[in-house]
Amino acid sequence: MSQPLALIYYVNLLPGSQVANRLQDLGYRVQVLTALDALVETSEREKPLVVVAEILPDAAGCAAIAQLKKNPATTHIPVLGYSDSHTPAQQTRAIESGVSLLAGRAAISEQLPQLLDQVLQVE
Repeated sequence: MSQPLALIYYVNLLPGSQVANRLQDLGYRVQVLTALDALVETSEREKPLVVVAEILPDAAGCAAIAQLKKNPATTHIPVLGYSDSHTPAQQTRAIESGVSLLAGRAAISEQLPQLLDQVLQVE
C-alpha cells in the first residue's frame, strides 16, 4: 500500500520543515513546493490527499489556492493553511480562496494530527 501524498508550501523554515517532518512521521509522503505557481500543475499530476500551505500577508498564496479550487481536477483537495497573522481580512481572504481550515503558526506542529483529521472530514 502506498503512502498518501501531502504537498506542502512554506517560506519560513520553522515551522515549515517541522510540519513536513511531522507529516512524514504520520505516514505521509511529502513533496515540498518551492513556488506556489506550480501548485495546480503539481496537484493535477501528483494527486495529493491534502495540501498544507503557509499563508503569508500578501495575496499570492490565496490566489494560488483559489486557482487550485477553481480547477475541476483539483477542487476536491482539502487545504490546511497556517499563518502568523490572523487578522479578520486575512482570515476572510484565506477562506474565500478555498482554504479548508486556517490554523495558527504556533499550533500547526503540535496539533497537526487533529487538524488533518478535521480538514479531511470537512471535504
